[in-house]
Amino acid sequence: MTPMPAPVISVRHVSYTYSDGIEALKDISLDIPPHEIFVLFGPARSGKTTLLRLFNRLSDLIEGSQYRGLILFNGQDIFGRGTNVTELRRRIAMVFAVPTPLPGSIRDNITYGLKIAGLRDRDELEDRLERSLRQAALWDEVKDRLDESASTLSGGQKQRLCIARSLALEPEVILLDNPTSGLDPLSTGMVEDTLDELKRRYTIVMVPHSVQQAARVATRAAFLLDGELIEVGEADQIFVSPHDRRTEDYITGRFG
Repeated sequence: MTPMPAPVISVRHVSYTYSDGIEALKDISLDIPPHEIFVLFGPARSGKTTLLRLFNRLSDLIEGSQYRGLILFNGQDIFGRGTNVTELRRRIAMVFAVPTPLPGSIRDNITYGLKIAGLRDRDELEDRLERSLRQAALWDEVKDRLDESASTLSGGQKQRLCIARSLALEPEVILLDNPTSGLDPLSTGMVEDTLDELKRRYTIVMVPHSVQQAARVATRAAFLLDGELIEVGEADQIFVSPHDRRTEDYITGRFG
């Protein structure tokens, strides 16, 4: 068996409690290797999105919550003193369930964040624009309409634009929270095909919208239930011959 490479993200004994006392995560430990699609799956309120948002500290925005444990990104404690949260969120980018293009053109959507980050060189902006749209498999569809409003794009195109917007900032990890939940099957397939290409360059951590999608896209997967990590492993194992009965029951539709 090929040894697993050093993880990009390591989670050690992480628990998380909301201000109302609900414990969303209970002593979670797992490793996320580079250049994979790592899927967090399970029923509603199992802690998937909570864990995802901890990875780039969007959890900071939730008042009164309590975090315990350790999360390492390339060996560094992301909650440690001196962590630049803005830089962390550039390196670990988040794409949400509902695609939300910025007001303005397709070009503006890609270049806005770059300009905010201080990039002014026109040639570099154009290079990042094209490269990110190509990586998101959107360039051929929009290259002749870059100055049109992003609102004219279809749902699937808007989601790929949001992915491209994150890629333009050259992250190392892409977090995806139900990125195809509102899309039709054709658009969903195009986004999934895009992710399969992106994992060659990036590490992707994804909360899918269904078990079927999890099985289609995952390199490795973790099953969460009521805030507990039940099982983690390679996709070929976990979706075909899970070790835990609860995982099998969820995958086969006996509950959830």
